[in-house]
Amino acid sequence: MRIGIVGLGLIGGSLGFDWRDRGHRLLGYSRRPATCERAIARGVVDHASPDPAVLIEAEVIVLATPLGVLETTVRELRDYWHPEAIVTDVGSVKQPIVAALEPLWPRFVGGHPMAGTAENGIEAALRGLFQNRPYVLTPTDQTDPAAIAVVAQLAQELGSVVLHCDPASHDRAVATISHLPVFISASLIQTCLQEPDPAVQTLAATLASSGFCDTSRVGGGNPELGVMMARYNQAALLEQIDRYQIQLERLKTAIAAADEPAIAAILQQNQEIRPRYL
Repeated sequence: MRIGIVGLGLIGGSLGFDWRDRGHRLLGYSRRPATCERAIARGVVDHASPDPAVLIEAEVIVLATPLGVLETTVRELRDYWHPEAIVTDVGSVKQPIVAALEPLWPRFVGGHPMAGTAENGIEAALRGLFQNRPYVLTPTDQTDPAAIAVVAQLAQELGSVVLHCDPASHDRAVATISHLPVFISASLIQTCLQEPDPAVQTLAATLASSGFCDTSRVGGGNPELGVMMARYNQAALLEQIDRYQIQLERLKTAIAAADEPAIAAILQQNQEIRPRYL
């Protein structure tokens, strides 16, 4: 197929790598000529240009821009798309995005490939990023079934596990396992900065190893992503933060009371349950 990618960063570039490797023709669009040139040089796309006319021949168009510019991007570029083109996005929030984009393009399918790294930009693009990772589609009653089938097939070609759910359920779920961890992780890093003794703070930084690396990774990633999560998934995120604070207080109370059986019971349950989420 001829696939157009709007936004040649980590996700858009990684999609381009894998689909091109599978024989599709990839057409890239970025406002930055240097990004287009680098995408071609790296083999992410067959052709790329800052001229949106590059997308005219695309049968499928993937919007891999930040959440905050998705609607504007569709309004600006849709006149360059083939009228029968299938359009999908990769945004980590679905309900407000689907509500905004569905009326703008009749063959729109909400999508979210759930993979990433702490890096961003075309240089961060990787082959195999989506292998064995969930790729969520969030169709509504208005979504063209044929368009859903095409996007699902492309997702399967990535080696992803394709899932379908409604946009609201998606947003509640990702608030729990994706967006909340970003802000917990961010709070952990901020807590380290609150150590009043500079010598101890320096020592802590020196001693930090794999455990801190794992728990701080998502909180030290792209700030724009976190801001967009807070803006577009605010209600679900706040609900999960409230629940997290209750659990943190529960542990704090047990620690203050030296209630080791209570602490052990919580940690034992966590040890048993965690594999369900991996």
